[in-house]
Amino acid sequence: MPLTHDAALPFGALLTAMVTPFTEDGDIDIDATVSLARRLVDEGNDGLVLHGTTGEAPTTHAPEKFDVIRAVVAAVGDRATIVAGAGSNDTKHAVRMAEQAAEAGADGLLVVTPYYSRPSQAGALEHFKAVAASTDLPVMLYDIPGRTGLRIGPATYDALAALDNVVAVKDATGDVYTAGLTQHRTGLALYSGDDGLYLPFLSVGAVGLVSVVAHVATGAFVAMRQAWDAGDHAAAQAHFHRAIPLIEAIMGGGIGAVMVKEALFALGHLPSAALRLPQVRASEDERSALIAELTSAGLTG
Repeated sequence: MPLTHDAALPFGALLTAMVTPFTEDGDIDIDATVSLARRLVDEGNDGLVLHGTTGEAPTTHAPEKFDVIRAVVAAVGDRATIVAGAGSNDTKHAVRMAEQAAEAGADGLLVVTPYYSRPSQAGALEHFKAVAASTDLPVMLYDIPGRTGLRIGPATYDALAALDNVVAVKDATGDVYTAGLTQHRTGLALYSGDDGLYLPFLSVGAVGLVSVVAHVATGAFVAMRQAWDAGDHAAAQAHFHRAIPLIEAIMGGGIGAVMVKEALFALGHLPSAALRLPQVRASEDERSALIAELTSAGLTG
């Protein structure tokens, strides 16, 4: 069963950053998308993130994004929080994405720092403010400097936390202490953006995880969180150790979106592992190593 929402969990506790299934011809496979969303919620996700990095958002277009959000909301929106990515280095484009997500029925927005152009902190602040002001949807900021080239600064966080609908941050900085410090100072709900750091993030006040590996390991992450909440930290650590081989197989060496699609395809959860360029499928060696880990974890056969 999904973990229970409360006021401290604006988007739920476990959200899978969903892949976007494609047909072999490169079209979005809505039927596969809906099937995947239902399976993830059935297994224990109480939220889903659409059109993030793992969803190959830079390669999907506005009508496609709308159709995916609408279909997933119709399928599982009564059982899970649906968060839509509204990320761009063009503020007007990000605003349009946010408006479209609201129109399609999303419950919230994931807004990443403007990437590539590396604006000043003042510029990043105005970007976030413009996107947040474009709808009434609650906003989860996304801080991932390894991809964007810019880390959200303390003063920027403080200004954004003062906005009514900026309520959370997905932190993928790898800096557990500073993430906890930001949460303590701003009161923003903290979500780990790294599967492998979920347990230490819980120790500094995180309320949840936005995951890639939960595509195939939802049970381990739900059990980890439940053990942590029960005060059984040894059990939480044991569940983390159970997830380590899958975290390594999917996130350790390859590209998360690529490897998790290969895993879903190998397990029969997707009819195709197709991607859109510039992503390409994993090599034979990568696929073989991945399937060995899936088999070791008892997920195949």
